[in-house]
Amino acid sequence: MRIAGVTIPENKHLEISLTAVYGMGRPRARAVLSSLGIKHESRASDLSAKEESALREAVEKFPLEGELRRRISSNIRRLKDIKVYRGTRHAKRLPARGQRTKTNSRTVRGNVRKTMTSGRRKLEKT
Repeated sequence: MRIAGVTIPENKHLEISLTAVYGMGRPRARAVLSSLGIKHESRASDLSAKEESALREAVEKFPLEGELRRRISSNIRRLKDIKVYRGTRHAKRLPARGQRTKTNSRTVRGNVRKTMTSGRRKLEKT
């Protein structure tokens, strides 16, 4: 089964397998499944064609995948253009929500370690 250009895993519970689509988390997946009356534990292979098409229509009402990525990048671009604090933090690839940067900012910066011993390899014993 494909939704928004993404192949949904057949062997996982629907609640989990819908999270393969960018922009679809577990709470939204639960809400969509309960609104359609589909059990959360059922699998994609167990769905009938009618349920499958109803699920596809319900999920595609939300902004997903490429559209959502474009929307997020345009929001960040707008923040950079008007030169607000959050925009400058995004431009410098630093945390934008008030986190400390002396330590623990590896997620945004990438796993950058700039201490002297961090890049050394252990000497081989010969």
